[in-house]
Amino acid sequence: MNQETVLIDAPAGVLEVEMILQDGERSARDDFAIICHPNPTQGGTMNNKVVSTLFRFCRDAGMDVFRFNFRGVGRSTGSVGTGLGELDDALTVLKFALTKTKARRLWLGGFSFGGYIAAKVAHHLPSDDSLAQVHLRNLALIAPSVQRAGADELTWQTDHAFMIYGDQDELVPPEAMERFAEQNHLPATVIETGHFFHGKLVELRQALEHHTLL
Repeated sequence: MNQETVLIDAPAGVLEVEMILQDGERSARDDFAIICHPNPTQGGTMNNKVVSTLFRFCRDAGMDVFRFNFRGVGRSTGSVGTGLGELDDALTVLKFALTKTKARRLWLGGFSFGGYIAAKVAHHLPSDDSLAQVHLRNLALIAPSVQRAGADELTWQTDHAFMIYGDQDELVPPEAMERFAEQNHLPATVIETGHFFHGKLVELRQALEHHTLL
């Protein structure tokens, strides 16, 4: 297993990417993961504990896994945006990942603002011929920012999509996430916790294990 942090070329300069590549040969049927972090304007980075839980889950499930800092965060250059630039960042990392892994089945996940971006990536995939080789296997939305502009208009084509959120979320109203899940026919696990899953990371991981298709 090889773990490395690199800087890659991106529309806003460079992006800081941490990746784990599993040992041995990979095939197109194997899964790889891209994970998006929460709102940079509220201190979100790729080292957030929820993102780290997703990262370790995907690693332990045998996936090649990539997480990254959005523009203006950590060693990623550029200025923090409101979603459009961050979508470009995520797509840039996805295209980079395809040069590092032979896997083509994607586990795409994000927490909070990162969940919103992950859903935007999923929405974008069918229209991008350069990503036609990617098969979206899982879409994991963790306490996603469903009230952001255009969230209600997002659609995706995936084998499986799901949500996990807290019933005491203080940043994204639980009733808004419940409505979003119902509108999109998403199975959801609701954990007795707030937005940041304090003291509930074990339950979060168990929910990931329950929902993920491998």
